[in-house]
Amino acid sequence: MTVTLRHGALTAQATPQGGELISLTGPDGTEYIWSGDPAYWAGRNPILFPIVGSLKDNTVYFDTKPHHMGRHGFARLSLFSAVEQGMDYVVFELRDNPDTLEQYPFPFRLRVRHQLLDDGFYTQFEVFNPGDGPLPFCLGGHTGIRCPLRPGQAFEEYRLVFDQVEDACALYPSPQGLLHPDRTRPVLSGTDTIPLDHAVFDQVDTLIFDGLRSRHVSLVGPDGHGVRLGFGDFPMVAFWTNPGKNAPYLCLEPWHGCAALEDEDGDFLHKPHCMVLEPGQSRLLRYTFTLL
Repeated sequence: MTVTLRHGALTAQATPQGGELISLTGPDGTEYIWSGDPAYWAGRNPILFPIVGSLKDNTVYFDTKPHHMGRHGFARLSLFSAVEQGMDYVVFELRDNPDTLEQYPFPFRLRVRHQLLDDGFYTQFEVFNPGDGPLPFCLGGHTGIRCPLRPGQAFEEYRLVFDQVEDACALYPSPQGLLHPDRTRPVLSGTDTIPLDHAVFDQVDTLIFDGLRSRHVSLVGPDGHGVRLGFGDFPMVAFWTNPGKNAPYLCLEPWHGCAALEDEDGDFLHKPHCMVLEPGQSRLLRYTFTLL
């Protein structure tokens, strides 16, 4: 059942299927979240847990034992429970179950809070370890934003603007979705801006940045309208639209973890930005979208 949230002039919808916020409507009636049109991409705003990106041969090793998981993990395909709700927020929860334990042999509790604000929303993740051993995990967001947002505009009229000037190359995945530290593209060189171009995404699929100085990035249209992502404590941020389709959306993705490296040994604990919780510990991560 879809949950409707309201705060001031903002309206949103969220669903326990995948624990997602699937709609955000602004004061002027503009819809910001991608619709999930399967002609381009059936997703909207999936939660990436307990992995981000692809595994080598869909396989990862926990204590030398192989386990198999699809791209971005199982949370995006799981049915969450609504455990708390107010006029302008909802909290969804996912716990381990027989299906998750086959892929990921750990007890866990993942809570996701979607909270409307005066000028946007935040999504907060809380991962709790109820078990008696360490809990390793990665976590990320994958929010699809309509681009262009207004009739008569084009994707190529939009740009990404960071809050600081950067000197950084983007990692980009192989056709199998794997990364290599030497496979990069010079994108940010003494600038804070990336002009959008479908031709770039047709070539590299995803632009992935690790360790930027900026903690915010804005998707801005020709009239100044857009959204601003604050990715806080997430060490990585990625941008994706389906290549080869001139798709009218862009995903802005805060990541704590990434796809497998081509030369990694497959041990989950060796994955970049893997987090580990001891028994009884929890970890909060939050990202925020502000309307421009």
